[in-house]
Amino acid sequence: MIEKVIVTGLISILENGVLQIREDTVILEDGIELSRTYHRKILTPGSDVSDESERVQQVAAIVWTPEVIAAWEIEKAKLPTIPNSTEMKK
Repeated sequence: MIEKVIVTGLISILENGVLQIREDTVILEDGIELSRTYHRKILTPGSDVSDESERVQQVAAIVWTPEVIAAWEIEKAKLPTIPNSTEMKK
């Protein structure tokens, strides 16, 4: 039987509280791994993690203290904004 499983392969925590997530998509046949591909994403402090794996939710709950979220909001406000495609056409 062929089975596709998505697992959280890696969670990295950056100094500013940003989580880097690597999701592994594993294809199995009769329990034997045939292939593995990776998808990476980042989650910033205070992001909605309700659709993430339980492991990611647990890490976010520990790392994202009110102080970390407040510091991220200050840092985010300093970042340059990138105009969206409709603003660029003006």
